[in-house]
Amino acid sequence: MADEQRNEKSTKHRPETSRKRREILKAASEVFGLKGTSNGTLEEIADRVGMTRAGILHHFGSKRGLLLAVLQYRDTSEVEHLEEHHIPGGAGLFRHLVETARRNASRPGIVRTFVTLSSESITDDNAGRDYFLNRYSNLREEITQALIDMAKERKATIDMAKAEMASSAILAVMDGLQLQWLLDGKHVELPESTEFAMNALVWSVLNNLEEQAF
Repeated sequence: MADEQRNEKSTKHRPETSRKRREILKAASEVFGLKGTSNGTLEEIADRVGMTRAGILHHFGSKRGLLLAVLQYRDTSEVEHLEEHHIPGGAGLFRHLVETARRNASRPGIVRTFVTLSSESITDDNAGRDYFLNRYSNLREEITQALIDMAKERKATIDMAKAEMASSAILAVMDGLQLQWLLDGKHVELPESTEFAMNALVWSVLNNLEEQAF
């Protein structure tokens, strides 16, 4: 009976705990995006959600744990609207990336958080370093595989070296355009520029273009 009562109490509190964690993650994303992980404090995050520093630590254990949870939360929110909650393959992957840029154009806070945290990840002992290493590695593999799948559909062959270079370049374009857009959104069209560059890179790989423009 006692165990049943504890389980019932735990079940009742679980939705409240999940809601509070989401509130903390959203607040942390805003603070880290505006101030970085070094200057953004647990106290400021706690103030935004009406908690104490100890309350934040109760949920995430440490500032490092909170940072990693923020990064994972961003990944989850990016695919929660997709079928099977996973990035599609083939041409669908590139449409998804363009759609992500389109969605990002209406949420500068999320973009700022990503740009700030990814930039900081190059520093020694940064909590997000392994996360971003794995993220870029996985995305490069998925983009390369999408190019291979598209080539198979066209019964074409592609240069694997070019496909891998294009994968790195596509990610660089997306990240670089986000930075420019944050700095000068009046003169940088984020989704349109992303789609233009991605089309050019994918086209050059699928058609195995050898000519140099310059």
